[in-house]
Amino acid sequence: MKLNFICIVFICVLFSVSGSAAPSGVSPKDRSTLPITVKSNEMNADNKGKTAVFFGKVVAKQGDITILSDKLVVSYAEKGGEVEKVEAFGNVRIIQQNRTGFSDQAVYENSTGRIVMTGSPRVVQGDDRISGKVITYFVDEEKSYVTSDGDPKARVEAVINPAARKNNAGTP
Repeated sequence: MKLNFICIVFICVLFSVSGSAAPSGVSPKDRSTLPITVKSNEMNADNKGKTAVFFGKVVAKQGDITILSDKLVVSYAEKGGEVEKVEAFGNVRIIQQNRTGFSDQAVYENSTGRIVMTGSPRVVQGDDRISGKVITYFVDEEKSYVTSDGDPKARVEAVINPAARKNNAGTP
């Protein structure tokens, strides 16, 4: 039972930042009412250590949101079973509709409501994309920051394409 709670909280929080509507009119903040599925090659739960670890081709799905990674570690609090931190490692992809985030690692910290993507992070939506050394989402504030993390060789890069004008479509 705790594992289902942990997975639901993780997916709800991770994707509440996106602002896209969930299927059937469910808002992102109401995702906890949707069923989730987590598939992996292995799962180890350590009740004493307060962790659940999924290994190998991990796919977590709820509604229109899918998280893929090589490994997913969920750490929860001693009292109440509340999620403290969720970490996705290796080939991390976070997909919702036409938006996909890529990184080597993603960490969600419940106390701060923050998701940090590191290891060549980038987000792609249609033809638009943004990348940097660190991509941070503040879930409760619905804000994001992309930084070079003080690395003088790293740069933030955004490619934003103008929307096609319907009135001028097909005219030279």
